[in-house]
Amino acid sequence: MAQHNQLGKEGEKAACDYLIQKGYTILERNYRFHRNEVDIIATFNDELIAVEVKSRSSAFFGNPEEFIKSTQIQTIVKAVDAYIQQRDLDIEVRFDVISVTKIKGELDINHIENAFYSF
Repeated sequence: MAQHNQLGKEGEKAACDYLIQKGYTILERNYRFHRNEVDIIATFNDELIAVEVKSRSSAFFGNPEEFIKSTQIQTIVKAVDAYIQQRDLDIEVRFDVISVTKIKGELDINHIENAFYSF
């Protein structure tokens, strides 16, 4: 497995562990609807939380969350919409980003709530 793929898997696991520690309930990991994917779908305080995880080996070229493109946001929203419709849910939705940066072998986690409002 390529090193960047391994870091991505490590980052997603760290993000799940972080969310669980904060009291979130993980419903799905890598939920797919056609070509659209959401890294993590969770619940917290009666909200459905869609989480995009971005991992990088350094912040030299910028923070991981800076690499989310508007087209990626659109695909995440489509996948979450399908998830809600398939399950006939009536719930508030929030879109978060968790950026994971590996610094000197340690993972630095930054959780940005309502992240798509700031893009």
